[in-house]
Amino acid sequence: MKRRLLDILCCPTCKGDLRLSVTAEEGDEIIGGTLTCQSCGVDYPIEEGIPDLLPREPE
Repeated sequence: MKRRLLDILCCPTCKGDLRLSVTAEEGDEIIGGTLTCQSCGVDYPIEEGIPDLLPREPE
């Protein structure tokens, strides 16, 4: 996932802004990490450069 995509992504559950936590990068690609909704607190994992943005229920 490219870091610049964060500007256009939003939480699929509540449409809130996402905060990025990176655990692995290669060049300008984010390979692993988490996108966390700042409004509802739902976490969306990034694995092998692909964000999993399937809607989830807030905990």
